[in-house]
Amino acid sequence: MAHIGIDARLTHYRVGGISRYITALIAACETHSPPHKLTILQSRKAQRPLSSCFASAKLWTPPHHPLERSALSLELGRHRFDLLHSPDFIAPRRGARRHIITVHDLSFIRFPEYLTAESRQYYNGQIEASVARADHILANSQTTKDDLIAILDVPADKITVHLLAADERFRPLSTAQTADILRALDLPEQYLLFVGTLEPRKNLAGLAKAYRDLKLDLPDAPKLVVAGRLGWHYEQVLADVSALGIDEHILLRHAVSDEQLPAVYSRACAIILPSFHEGFGLTALEAMACGAVPIVSRVGALQEIVGGVGALVDPYNPHTIAAAMKRTLTDSDWLANQAQQALQRAAQFNWREAARIALNCYDALVG
Repeated sequence: MAHIGIDARLTHYRVGGISRYITALIAACETHSPPHKLTILQSRKAQRPLSSCFASAKLWTPPHHPLERSALSLELGRHRFDLLHSPDFIAPRRGARRHIITVHDLSFIRFPEYLTAESRQYYNGQIEASVARADHILANSQTTKDDLIAILDVPADKITVHLLAADERFRPLSTAQTADILRALDLPEQYLLFVGTLEPRKNLAGLAKAYRDLKLDLPDAPKLVVAGRLGWHYEQVLADVSALGIDEHILLRHAVSDEQLPAVYSRACAIILPSFHEGFGLTALEAMACGAVPIVSRVGALQEIVGGVGALVDPYNPHTIAAAMKRTLTDSDWLANQAQQALQRAAQFNWREAARIALNCYDALVG
């Protein structure tokens, strides 16, 4: 029996994104009853274990620390892992006999200007070393695999794609089921929706320009709800949006919880994600699982995920975004058809399959 460690320290420090990936992957691995001993590595500050089936261990080294790779190597020595899975890009210098990492995207290399200087140093300074150190890489989309090959010259056979999924709680909710949450968030009955971290890569300024054009064409268009936490360079993002003079039509909601998201998705006329790049696009998948029609960029992995559902737009051309939003508000037959297709597309993704692929990679590496 091999001893495998899964680094889940990030889940104590952040919600959504990679943390959601880690917790969902662990839960799905439980359903497979793997033949190996799995130990979930958590922050020493974590209040409860992430798994009732697997062992857990506490670590002092915090994620995203400048000395993380060296400090974590020292901490892991006593565990004598046969394999360590680092789901947050960066693997320690040592820590196990074999190493596997998950790379979610290479946006920090494609768009370094969108990161803070500290973030650039952390990712760009370590990602190449981590990729070289890894015995195998999990990529969460074909787009990310292609980027690894093209940008970092990683051999194709060193990378396995395992597509993510929306949690089962993301499903269409009725008006009655969503009323209390919308009331708590002070949201109207209908709205256009953006969900994502407020940072330049998400192209919120481009969306706001498109929404301004939409309001000139359709003065009665519903409000635009922007839900997401503050990210890198958010001050400039908010300043660019405010400069357009449409603040009264945009509802900023920075405190929407994971528990509230299904209700927020379910009442949206459409989910608009005009990012300049995405390595996967879990937000689009969650929204589709709730019946929301996606309007997404035709670049990066978003078009890979939506699979022809909804509308593809040019993130550098606000007019294409405005035209797509107009269609969702004026073509009811198209919208109803796309909502059904969104549900069908989202159902094709599941965490159990993602876990099966990951566990197969574990087996190959320790076997």
